[in-house]
Amino acid sequence: MLSRRQALAAAAAAPLLGAAAPKAAITASDYWATKGDVKLYIYRKRPAGSARLPVLFLVHGSSFSGRGGYDLQVPARDYSMMDWFARRGFDVWTMDHEGYGRSTRTGGFSDIASGADDLAAAFAVVERETGEQSPMVYGQSSGALRAGVLAMRDPGRISRLILDGFTHTGDGAPEILRRRANAAALRATPWREASEQTYVNIFSRDDPSTFEAAVPQALARYELALGTRIPNGTYLDMATKMPMVDPARLTMPVLMTRAIHDGNATEADLLAFFAQLPSADRQFAILDGVAHIAVLGLNRARVLHSMLAFLTLPPLAGSARGVHAQHA
Repeated sequence: MLSRRQALAAAAAAPLLGAAAPKAAITASDYWATKGDVKLYIYRKRPAGSARLPVLFLVHGSSFSGRGGYDLQVPARDYSMMDWFARRGFDVWTMDHEGYGRSTRTGGFSDIASGADDLAAAFAVVERETGEQSPMVYGQSSGALRAGVLAMRDPGRISRLILDGFTHTGDGAPEILRRRANAAALRATPWREASEQTYVNIFSRDDPSTFEAAVPQALARYELALGTRIPNGTYLDMATKMPMVDPARLTMPVLMTRAIHDGNATEADLLAFFAQLPSADRQFAILDGVAHIAVLGLNRARVLHSMLAFLTLPPLAGSARGVHAQHA
């Protein structure tokens, strides 16, 4: 349920749906959290001079960092998802999980459970800096699994949840089947080597027509400058431990966004997950023209629009509250 502050922000942001936001000045800040001996890098962008705003936390996936993926700087292009939401009145946060980006590179697997621990540490920093105990959360690919695991552990920590590029069981999904066939190799080493081709392959895997060549090039430049090894933990989990998220335990409002081209899950598997979500405040968006990394694709505005509509949904009038009939 939206807090009073988030509800007010929703009403203010609603007129921006379908319209370009002004090029407002944006301020960026760096923070650090600790998880034992691991230092976790946290990054924040928000409108300059703003008071308290609705908090949105972005959780990255298996192959690149939070700042690399969500604040990507592409020459002569605007691909920063953090800027996009900051211009629309959000206080936007992300982090680099253990073994990624600027966070400590331990050489460990950095699996999904570890990622949920990272999020818990980062959320403590968010609460300290903003007063927000239950941010809205977007997770992409294995980032959606990390967020889902945290939501099961502590449902009150997330007010609204977006699962993008999500995997439920993985049955019948070409990419998950490939990882299952490669499970022994994934288990044998905690990391894999990355090159520019690694990032090109991520985008071209499902449909090469959905992205600009400059995007994986820019992403590779950013990520490879920080390190060339990517943890294998999330790949291994997705090959051997699915399902990891129980939909019946996600009690908050949920949006699931499904790219029309995505080898990480079948539509039928995701719809089966969606049908078991207990909240009546839930949405499933199937988006044409995008592939697995939808927020960095040519048609990224489509998924961002769906997200904004969900995050700024007006609260229910009166005292009515719905629960999915199957769980009532």
